[in-house]
Amino acid sequence: MHPTLNTVTLALSGASGMAYGLRLLECLLAADLRVYLLVSQAAHIVAKQELGVALPARASDLERQLSESLNTRDGQLRVFGREDWNAPVASGSNPADAMVVCPCSMGTLAAIAHGLSDNLIERAADVMLKEQRKLILVPREAPFSTLHLENMLTLSRMNAVILPANPGFYHQPQSVSDIVDFVVARILDQLGVQHELMARWGDSR
Repeated sequence: MHPTLNTVTLALSGASGMAYGLRLLECLLAADLRVYLLVSQAAHIVAKQELGVALPARASDLERQLSESLNTRDGQLRVFGREDWNAPVASGSNPADAMVVCPCSMGTLAAIAHGLSDNLIERAADVMLKEQRKLILVPREAPFSTLHLENMLTLSRMNAVILPANPGFYHQPQSVSDIVDFVVARILDQLGVQHELMARWGDSR
């Protein structure tokens, strides 16, 4: 386990790029971190459309399915519903050490930038900002409108990390999985989580 990072909140919103979020979940659990998982209604649709994955609608069912498929230890993965206001992530008295929204839709990003907190994803991100803990947003959109960019700048000024899902190609990817891992590696770097997903720039190949 990372010495200073114990619990990460991972939110999957309704942007394209669900493969990034699910791969990140796998890597965080493999690193023996505890994960609080939040999934928007739109994310269920995107997961089915892009990956052919039917995520159970009930949080308890999703937690059971993922815990079994990813072979987690007891209590390592907890899934909360979009209006579960009793979840730890809803309060600054018990926040996670960091939060990632991956993928992050422009609607979710805008709501976080303006403090709407109408669902648990938005509230959890609001908690990260007010408690000055690391918040990483992984937007997947093209092109960005002026409004999108202004919302990102607003969040950046509040010390959120804006990490677009823009893969590089200097590692000579041979598959879609290699491209996904490039972005996930950048997220793990921001969290300070050790990984071996790809060779680093300047390392011998």
